[in-house]
Amino acid sequence: MKKIFLSLTMIAASLSFAQKKEIANAVKAADQGDVNGTAAEVSKAEAIFGDKIYLLEPSLQEQYYYAKGLGLVKAGKIAEGAQILSKITDLGKSTIYSGKDNDKNKVYFVGKEQADKLGAGLSLKEEKYSPSLASKISPQLIPMFQTAYKNGVTAYEAKNFTQAAKLFEESYDLSKAGLFDNPSVLYSAGIAYAQGEKKEEASKVFQRLLDMGYTGAETIYTAKNKKTNQVDTLDKATFDLYKKMGASGDYVDFKEEKTPSKEEEIYDFQSVLLMDLGRYDDAISLIEKGLKKYPNNTKLANALGIAYYKSGKTEQFVNSLKSQIAKNPNDANAWYNLGVIYKNDPSKQKESEEAFNKTISIEPNNKNAYDNMVSLLMGDDSKAVDEFNALRKAKKIDEANKVMELRRARFAKAIPYAEKAYALDPKDADMVSLLKGLYNATQNTAKFNEFKAKEAELKK
Repeated sequence: MKKIFLSLTMIAASLSFAQKKEIANAVKAADQGDVNGTAAEVSKAEAIFGDKIYLLEPSLQEQYYYAKGLGLVKAGKIAEGAQILSKITDLGKSTIYSGKDNDKNKVYFVGKEQADKLGAGLSLKEEKYSPSLASKISPQLIPMFQTAYKNGVTAYEAKNFTQAAKLFEESYDLSKAGLFDNPSVLYSAGIAYAQGEKKEEASKVFQRLLDMGYTGAETIYTAKNKKTNQVDTLDKATFDLYKKMGASGDYVDFKEEKTPSKEEEIYDFQSVLLMDLGRYDDAISLIEKGLKKYPNNTKLANALGIAYYKSGKTEQFVNSLKSQIAKNPNDANAWYNLGVIYKNDPSKQKESEEAFNKTISIEPNNKNAYDNMVSLLMGDDSKAVDEFNALRKAKKIDEANKVMELRRARFAKAIPYAEKAYALDPKDADMVSLLKGLYNATQNTAKFNEFKAKEAELKK
């Protein structure tokens, strides 16, 4: 038994030595810019530990991420490589939970989530790790970032928006991989995708920005260089240093400028994109979250109502409209939408009429409101005609005449709204024909002939 135990120990030791060797070779190949060599050595290492990266001590995990990530970036797989390299940052920020598994293997879980998932029941101790390779990454990727960003700006200025967006997105991935995370470049990618009508791509970018908590709010530090007389943008540490130096330093005229947050704007963009893509439930979820942060945003409030309506959530839509009206009684759009919803509910015809009249009082030239009011006041005319014919057939003449009287009264009430709709758009052939019919039904021969002539003129 002792011999077997010793053999297992020796096997474990030899595997540990092998994976250290392969990872060291991968790092060396990555430093030399040997893309194929890096990939080969990384594959050899992965063949030993598989997907159990937690079996590697933190320094080996860092070397593995460094070699694999850098190799992928230089092979053109920038987004994938950036994701791998960002794990080096996680190593430095997260608590390392170390111990031994049930097979007596040493384990190193990065962060509590991984420890809870893979190390449940194990006796683990907490420790911290300081990455040592991070400083080697930025110098290699900054030139690539600068080139991609410059090409993106050139493409954007030439109105090649989709190409620009891809280059901006690549620039961001390079900045993230180089550990100098610059999400403002990703924001530019979202704007460019939207301008290029690539709505799906734009939506993914804006959602990515929201998920990472990007706001765009930052402080820009500038000072005038005494030697060049140019205004330079400085990092905070340099800015503070030269400011303390005063007259003996190289800079004067120190200024701090705070840029406004773009988060509310991103919520606006993303809500429109999700609606355009027909993802109404996603839009509702996003907008509700946005309104908690920006309760006075009328664009989001209006978009929420439309999303409720489009997704068939009528009750929520009505409540949303009422909420908007409570905040702004002169919101003509909310009154109009409320009128449309009530119009389709037989028990809410009076409320619909009131809503359309309120819309018209706020926006006297809102043709859609007049059109809908005409339709509402006329009611279901085919039903009335069928009822009249049935009563006539049954020899119930008095009842039939009553139906016609009520019909003429409805039409007479609708005519002023129809006339206003016509005045707003005299070339609306449907409204001209409708007015001809209304005047015929109300026995106004002169107006009937007038609109009959207008109808004939429009058909020429």
